[in-house]
Amino acid sequence: MAEAAVSSASYDVVIIGGGPGGYNAAIRAGQLGLTAACIEMRETLGGTCLNVGCMPSKALLHASELFETATTEFPHLGIEIGAPKLNLGQMMGQKTESVTALTKGIEFLFKKNKADWIKGRGRIVGKGQVEVTAADGSKTVLTAKDIVIATGSEPTPLPGVTFEDGKVVDSTGALSLPAVPKHLIVIGAGIIGLELGSVWRRLGAQVTVVEYLDRISPGMDSDVAKAFQRALTKQGMSFKLGSKVTGAKTTKDGVELTVEPAAGGAAETLKGDVVLVAIGRRPYTEGLGLETVGIETDKRGFLANDHFRTGTDGVWVIGDVTYGPMLAHKAEEDAVAVIELIAGKAGHVDYNLVPSVVYTTPEVAWVGRTEDQLKADGVAYKAGKFPFSANSRAKINHETDGFAKVLADATTDRILGVHIMGPQAGEMIGEACVAMAFGGSSEDVARICHPHPTRSEAVKQAAMGVDGWTMQA
Repeated sequence: MAEAAVSSASYDVVIIGGGPGGYNAAIRAGQLGLTAACIEMRETLGGTCLNVGCMPSKALLHASELFETATTEFPHLGIEIGAPKLNLGQMMGQKTESVTALTKGIEFLFKKNKADWIKGRGRIVGKGQVEVTAADGSKTVLTAKDIVIATGSEPTPLPGVTFEDGKVVDSTGALSLPAVPKHLIVIGAGIIGLELGSVWRRLGAQVTVVEYLDRISPGMDSDVAKAFQRALTKQGMSFKLGSKVTGAKTTKDGVELTVEPAAGGAAETLKGDVVLVAIGRRPYTEGLGLETVGIETDKRGFLANDHFRTGTDGVWVIGDVTYGPMLAHKAEEDAVAVIELIAGKAGHVDYNLVPSVVYTTPEVAWVGRTEDQLKADGVAYKAGKFPFSANSRAKINHETDGFAKVLADATTDRILGVHIMGPQAGEMIGEACVAMAFGGSSEDVARICHPHPTRSEAVKQAAMGVDGWTMQA
């Protein structure tokens, strides 16, 4: 029996992956007059971020935050509505509606910028060639001078712990639980685990977080991390730090975890309804055909790059599958830079200025260096710190947990890092990114007029504190 014919098409650039890196690369290519195809194996564009990551988690964070506010804050504000009732089905439904609207929005942007979405799984089959296998098994070979790998990442599994629907889940499963667990155990005290843990705690679950390290939120300034842990503990989360999970057994009632001290010692058993494994993410390169163009991953699975070039002519890499922060907005910046380089323009991303945000309540956001890093590197610096308990807007809104901290070079006063734990921290960190991108000093921020009363004044006051003239605390 003869093989089915394989169709083909030619483009200036073919992008494998339709997440924040891939879809933005396709849009930018269209803007610059390049013909572009973006290959995506999901039924929708947007990758992990839009479908099972950033966006649905923010939808649940927002809804659960309002639920808790109605439960605990409304009576104090003089709003009497009685005890609010959770309709989890409706909460999940509105989450899905929002996600669908966003993914449809990307399809519109593709049409607007004349970028093609090729549905299926992409595999490099040789120089300038990518084979796409559609859901029905049909194949198409796309040819292009330049190929961009933007395949992203997937949740890292934990040895000895097997996933089981509804009982042992990754972040995707934790976004769609059919009922509120009585006891949710989160393995990993990073951003994903803390955000999803906070969602289910607000909705009524007991939440225990197990972390291998002796602190939460690796990468976060340790001063902030300690205050953050105190705030989450006050809200009802409990933490088992310096602990490793060595096994999991599912029962008809839930899951039993075997937990040992990371430094060694007697094991104990933790029992919960649901276990969320959130120990990080790993690059996704399965079946990508890298060997056909002489590309290998490093021992952690990442693809190396030099200004997004893989070392194989015409093959580029961006986003989570290569080095740098594994964040959607980093992938977006990579996307713009790589396409501009392909188009013969200048393209560059400063990974030191990529902000990080934890969308809990309070939020935590930071950009640049931590105090721990500056001390380890022997950099002479000065710090200014201002508590939200002394910020007028935060006080009025009963959002006084946390502080803003500005770190500046002791000699030049150039801002080296900004760390904010408090209300709307993720929105406020943008000011720090702009100031640092322009080489700004703490005095620049301190002497710029900020609107009153706003939470942003905490950043100004912290900047004033670098030189010792904080006025509001």
